[in-house]
Amino acid sequence: MKKFKKVLIANRGEIAIRILRSCRELGIETVAVYSTADENSLHVKLADESVCIGPAKSALSYLNMHAILSAAEITGADAIHPGYGFLSENDEFAKLCEKCSITFIGPNIDCLQAMGDKIESKKIAKNADVPTLEPIYVNELTDEKILKAVKEMGLPVLIKASSGGGGRGMKRIDDIDKLLNTIEVLKQESQLAFGDDTLFIEKYISNPRHVEVQILADKHGKVLHLGERDCTIQRRFQKILEESPSPVISDKTREEMFEASIRLARTVKYDSVGTVEYLYDLDEAKFYFMEMNTRIQVEHPVTEQRCGIDLISEQIKVAAGEKLELEQKDIVFRGHVIECRINAEDPVTSMPSPGLITHYHRPGGIGIRVDDFIYTGYNVSPHYDSMISKIIIFADTREKCIARALRALDETVVGGLKTNIDLHRKILKNKHFAENSFNTNFLSEKC
Repeated sequence: MKKFKKVLIANRGEIAIRILRSCRELGIETVAVYSTADENSLHVKLADESVCIGPAKSALSYLNMHAILSAAEITGADAIHPGYGFLSENDEFAKLCEKCSITFIGPNIDCLQAMGDKIESKKIAKNADVPTLEPIYVNELTDEKILKAVKEMGLPVLIKASSGGGGRGMKRIDDIDKLLNTIEVLKQESQLAFGDDTLFIEKYISNPRHVEVQILADKHGKVLHLGERDCTIQRRFQKILEESPSPVISDKTREEMFEASIRLARTVKYDSVGTVEYLYDLDEAKFYFMEMNTRIQVEHPVTEQRCGIDLISEQIKVAAGEKLELEQKDIVFRGHVIECRINAEDPVTSMPSPGLITHYHRPGGIGIRVDDFIYTGYNVSPHYDSMISKIIIFADTREKCIARALRALDETVVGGLKTNIDLHRKILKNKHFAENSFNTNFLSEKC
């Protein structure tokens, strides 16, 4: 059984620090890679070694496979952790790692390929008896057949890019006259963004919640679930606040989701951390498979705080070939957890608000965890995602968790920048949020 001596962290920001901490607790040395814009970033200061891999533009640094592999080679790293985003679900990068005899800390290449293709993953899910929405495969049909199929399905519908993710490559259609033109535009955008213009269309569920199940599996056939997260609070398909457990699904539905997720993971011989995402139709009390994310999620701390398991450490050990010591019965869920994603953004326009942090004070006290990478005097770059911090709140009940979250937000100070802290306060104080009477349109309809 091999044990990694040195892990290169092919990412930045809070997830790079999160990975670094788990590595250190496992006795593994770390290598930080960084762009010229991130020279003063905290993950660079905390790592055992650091290597500059290019200029600020992601395509020339954090997406530069050869630069990252060169950094691994010159530092003697025997594994690479990709975090989330960037190269985390890139099967080509995983293949290059394998070719260089460097372990890619993630699922096997077959899983990356199968579940990374949204069309293929839906076919696999359907064959694994996981509830799915029957899609229309755009690229296989003529314009006339697409129009006919959408009319039969009924508006509204959602057009999705097969290689899209994180809310990108998606468009809702309410007017049939706009369908074909939107398809052409989305094909061009998808080709430019993902190198793939494959699209599909699904029925748009008008009253949905977004619920996902955390999976942990090893290379020896053991698959576990670590509960669910409710990610319904979104803006333009981007998550803002997550919580666990989901306050709207029944215990029966919860168990059915867990069983379906494990069934899917076993079908594809999954062997890492992963998340199976579902749309839950509030009107019909049914859930439908959306996709499987073959990486660690931004919101993974929600699960860690509920069950007390370090998902990153388990992911690293599994990648090294270790057997999971946990059994399903060992995983005990406690209380309620809410995660607030703090973004450096204009509260009116929602546009990024980069710049110098003149003063930073993070919240504390019982039940509060903060995953961040910022500090007083740090300059938030305009080149990357605007998320600067995650505040994770634990309490015995949802009501107490909301009250504690509001207290934590009141303690949080990010001087010099505009943030979405007030938006989180607004969400948490909203009566519809407290009463669970909302869906994925919450921010546009209720808040």
